[in-house]
Amino acid sequence: MRAIDFHVHLPTPEWLDVTMAGYTEAAERYFRSQVSRRTIEEVAAEYENLDIVALLLAWDAESATHRPRLSNEYVAQAVADFPGRFVGFGSVDPLKGDEAVRGVETIRDLGLKGVKFHPSIQRFAPDDERFWAIFARCQELGLIGLFHTGTSGIGAGTPGGQGVRLDYCRPIRLDTVAAEFPDFQIVAAHFGFPWHEEMLAIALHKTNVHIDISGWAPRYIPATVVRELKGRLQDQFLFGSDYPFIQPQRCLDELAQLEIPAPVLEKVLFGNGARLLGL
Repeated sequence: MRAIDFHVHLPTPEWLDVTMAGYTEAAERYFRSQVSRRTIEEVAAEYENLDIVALLLAWDAESATHRPRLSNEYVAQAVADFPGRFVGFGSVDPLKGDEAVRGVETIRDLGLKGVKFHPSIQRFAPDDERFWAIFARCQELGLIGLFHTGTSGIGAGTPGGQGVRLDYCRPIRLDTVAAEFPDFQIVAAHFGFPWHEEMLAIALHKTNVHIDISGWAPRYIPATVVRELKGRLQDQFLFGSDYPFIQPQRCLDELAQLEIPAPVLEKVLFGNGARLLGL
């Protein structure tokens, strides 16, 4: 197994044209990437050819976006159909309160490994205690929490950013969560740009915080992030692409140009993720 891609969205019509209706176009402009619709079978074949395991993400922001979710059951079925190629994270809508807590239990029962949160799209602040019952249940059940951090391609370059508030995804909000729930394993997606130094400080302080490098072509990753990936935080970084907006092969090719020592690169591509997922 070459790598684990910790950040994969399914480019099916169910996600791109229903759950993401009205958001996809801005994201394509932001990433300068025209996204092709694909079937789950085609995605599995692509990752099979690359010898990469894809971590698929469900999506539930119904309360804030008034758009249907990409369900946990949908992702779980994809994992069941391609068990050697896919693992999955579910999603709950924090604004649904007790229903979200029960949703965490459903995610566990479906055999998924974690829960994806996008505070800016879901319109909630992770450091708000009203939502902590969700994280407490994740911690109790051993589910990983993957949080979008930093800026977002969704809404980028539009008036008002389509209502997307970046402050909900500032990394410092996760510091509170990591402190209150020390056994809750947290993955901060996209290393929190433009607050990436804040993100690095949090990960240096709290070992239950991990950072994925998805959402960026590696040649553009800030030098301070690359330095910590090679050094003190090499055990806490995870490979990710943000497929379908960024292709995993491009990420692999550009990572190879960053002069990352081979043992460290193996950790980032595979070892750290395998340990975190219990593979």
